[in-house]
Amino acid sequence: MEYLHVGCACLVGLVLLVSAVSKARDLGGFAASVPALLPFRVGAGAVRVLAVVVVVLEAVAAAAMAAPWTRPFGLGLAAVLLVAFTLTIGRVVADRGPVVRCRCFGAASAPLGVRHLARNSLLLTAAAVGLVTPGATPPVAGAAVAAVAGAVGAILLVSFDDLVDLLVGSH
Repeated sequence: MEYLHVGCACLVGLVLLVSAVSKARDLGGFAASVPALLPFRVGAGAVRVLAVVVVVLEAVAAAAMAAPWTRPFGLGLAAVLLVAFTLTIGRVVADRGPVVRCRCFGAASAPLGVRHLARNSLLLTAAAVGLVTPGATPPVAGAAVAAVAGAVGAILLVSFDDLVDLLVGSH
């Protein structure tokens, strides 16, 4: 079970790291997308602060996954963030209002939709599994295999929009 714990932490941690770095690289673009995600109006200064807070929390959660003694905190923070992101996306999708672009990993052309709810559900499941599985340190070789499996999963989830478009076609 400790292999599952390592793999899940690696998967979630890497996805959050890519997300944080992507948003930080274009913080202005990410901040510009935030008002369309909120159910209420806020000032430009508050939007910028909220954007920075999201990036920092993602980075903190990702960094916490690196060490076994901080991993439960990182997985817990990741789960809270993923619940908030999923609820936000769900509200946007249900409102069927203006098209809101996914800025989860920087600039993107895909509008928020059910695919993003599915991706976040997978990530939330991985965070939850990581939290409930034992966090004992497994042998190095097994931990490396689990980490690589988590990394492959992270690559697939970060590329999820592209994969869906390739397999299903973009609408």
